[in-house]
Amino acid sequence: MFSSLAVPFAVIVVPLFIMVAKARPTDPWFALVVPWVAPAFGIFMMRQFTERAVPDELLDAARIDGCTEFGLFRRVVLPLLRPALGALGVWSFLDSYNSLLWPLIVIIEPEDYTLPMGIQTLFGATGRQYDLGLAGSVLAAVPSLLVFFLLRKQLPEGLTAGAVKG
Repeated sequence: MFSSLAVPFAVIVVPLFIMVAKARPTDPWFALVVPWVAPAFGIFMMRQFTERAVPDELLDAARIDGCTEFGLFRRVVLPLLRPALGALGVWSFLDSYNSLLWPLIVIIEPEDYTLPMGIQTLFGATGRQYDLGLAGSVLAAVPSLLVFFLLRKQLPEGLTAGAVKG
């Protein structure tokens, strides 16, 4: 899993497209969502954070108190993982929201275009509409800022967790 982070996305575009086309050839939203459900970076980050933030003694104490495995996850592990989940949520949202290469490959119909694709069409071969492109870029930043401000309390904790040895 970790070694897949070293492979550039351009190298896996063709095999990924073939796999998605075989699964659901006519559904562009399936192709936009499914390949990014469990990114390698997210799995690696959550695994590292879980090892440091959730001590085994805490889990054993909850089991001794009679907590089920689902209750253990919901009442003990999930509250401890909130900072990492917030940081991963912001990263995943920004990564998929700003993506241009993959949607250019899998989306054909103009009514299915994502926001970066729509802005990109304003700078085509027939002409450049800088005023509309720049206005669209400013408006495109609003959802990113909104997600950032909604999750800003989790970010410093999630990004600095495990940074200090102790």
